[in-house]
Amino acid sequence: MVLHNRISAAVLKERLTAETFRRVTTSFYQYAKIEDPNAFRNQLYEQLHSLGVFGRIYVAHEGINAQVSIPEHNFEAFRTCLYTISFLNGIRLNIAVDDDGKSFWVLKIKVREKIVADGIEDPSFDMANKGKYLDAQSFNELTEDPDTIVVDMRNHYEYEVGHFEQAIEVPSDTFREQLPMAVEMLQDKKDKNIVMYCTGGIRCEKASAYMLHNGFQNVFHLEGGIIEYTNKAKEQGLPIKFKGKNFVFDDRLGERITEDVISQCHQCGKPCDAHTNCKNDGCHLLFIQCDECAAKYEGCCSSSCQSVLHLPEEERVELRKGIDKGQMIFNKSKQRIRPRLNEE
Repeated sequence: MVLHNRISAAVLKERLTAETFRRVTTSFYQYAKIEDPNAFRNQLYEQLHSLGVFGRIYVAHEGINAQVSIPEHNFEAFRTCLYTISFLNGIRLNIAVDDDGKSFWVLKIKVREKIVADGIEDPSFDMANKGKYLDAQSFNELTEDPDTIVVDMRNHYEYEVGHFEQAIEVPSDTFREQLPMAVEMLQDKKDKNIVMYCTGGIRCEKASAYMLHNGFQNVFHLEGGIIEYTNKAKEQGLPIKFKGKNFVFDDRLGERITEDVISQCHQCGKPCDAHTNCKNDGCHLLFIQCDECAAKYEGCCSSSCQSVLHLPEEERVELRKGIDKGQMIFNKSKQRIRPRLNEE
């Protein structure tokens, strides 16, 4: 069996559109010791491919991080498949809050050095020594305490469209940058309750361990992140303290938590929280764009990119040659967003 996809993206997307059954988007992670990530990856790919699972999964010696879309009729078989893996037996599955079933269109499982790029090189760092879990009710209660500081461990573009009330942002482009920044920002707050959160729990769990490693004592993290919190708060009739939209790393680019729109269109400044990627393939910048600006700029981030869009394909290909894709494709850096959008 071929253990990777060989079908074009266009064909796969057509197949997804033609599906007549519902899909369920879910995510899960687990920090666990995997002796042979490559062998584990290949076996998992074969099992999930047979169930029609799409999504993006990272496997490393330190565990697994997954965001997937499962045919609804295969969901229990998918759960059973995971539960047969010893360290995933009973794993919590974070069901998407706002799901159109079109979050993924292909299955990709990649082996990486770490499931979360953290930049931690200290061999004494121990993920087993992590902060205390908070469920939705405990989170709401503890965040009412004036001695509690709520810390958002997501990137700036995630925080921009939605966050918990009174949460502080650690303003950076990557998680590896955030960790030392969080320690520095909170250095004089070691006597406070430090409550950390992220999208699904994987980043704030590691961040809580890092804070403890750096001498903090009262460290907590939101179990299952924003996704699990929202689902449980709705089930239990609790006040939802998160405002706005939860950014997600799939084709949805966000799931609506509340009707609050707390961000603005990056081009005209009108209230808007709809992320998009610039239609110029040589740019592909992620930014926030309202419907009016989408029409005005034809889905592009600037008039210069809009001009490129109208060039013959051969010229566009030539323009893309030599571009550092690591810097240009899906680069969400604040340093890159502002100069481009300020051209106008």
